[in-house]
Amino acid sequence: MFSIFILTHNEELDIAACIESAALSDDVIVVDSFSSDRTPEIARDMAERYPQVRFIQHAFVSHGQQRTWMLRNIPTRHHWSYILEADERMTPALFAECEVAAQSGEHVGYYAAERVMFMDKWIKHSTQYPRYQLRLLDKAHVWFDDYGHTEREVVNGTHGFLQETYPHYTCGKGFSRWIEKHNRYSTDEAKETVKQLTDGKVSWRALLMGKTEVERRRALKDLSLRIPGRPIVRFLYMYFILGGILDGRAGFTWCVLQAFYEYLILLKVWEIRHYPEATATSLTLPGQTKEPEQTKDESNTSISNAV
Repeated sequence: MFSIFILTHNEELDIAACIESAALSDDVIVVDSFSSDRTPEIARDMAERYPQVRFIQHAFVSHGQQRTWMLRNIPTRHHWSYILEADERMTPALFAECEVAAQSGEHVGYYAAERVMFMDKWIKHSTQYPRYQLRLLDKAHVWFDDYGHTEREVVNGTHGFLQETYPHYTCGKGFSRWIEKHNRYSTDEAKETVKQLTDGKVSWRALLMGKTEVERRRALKDLSLRIPGRPIVRFLYMYFILGGILDGRAGFTWCVLQAFYEYLILLKVWEIRHYPEATATSLTLPGQTKEPEQTKDESNTSISNAV
């Protein structure tokens, strides 16, 4: 068996279904970044239905720090854990494979591939499927660093890859929420882009001879930062080379949105270079979301067990 962490912030539309899918485990911990919507209320209601569910709130600083904090500070029934986000679902087949992997002791972490669900369709082609994320891990051997708008894992040991996949409902809260989120993400990506172009380099070895999809994909991203006309290039690459055209209307919309996201990043790179004072005062800091402010008597962490 393994524990399941669920990361949340303002996930009232997804959290109930996510917890229900995770209830296959006997230890489920919802880690909430002080949501301002009904997420805490719904999570506590679900904890009454499922006694193995705990609800914990911890102030958000960045994605990497939040993950590392929960792995290091929240006690779990099992030393193996799976990280689930609210717009994702655990499946019985994936759960069964994770149980076998955790018991084998062969590796200290396992990557799982997402199935991006968008406009009621699995976007198989233009999402670079199978695209892997580290999800199942021995928490004594893994931590996370910040990178761009998200995080990158540090694995002290060997890793493997799971065959089963998980659904990711990436636009389940509507297009307005998607645009708002990616406007925020593009700020962090712009800052990481400036850093990469100034101090970083492309790992051609990883790009041409990388042993895993994760290694090759990250090297390709570093290369893509240096390509002129990135938004247009990304659309053409995703829609025609990866086969987004085969995903129908949903695939076309997905590719357009990704190109738009690239354009936002380029605009903010320009802003950082030409108006750094505007960037410092008007844009979100790396990895941060606009969390609800806490009053003076609130601590950074609150815990409730199946209330």
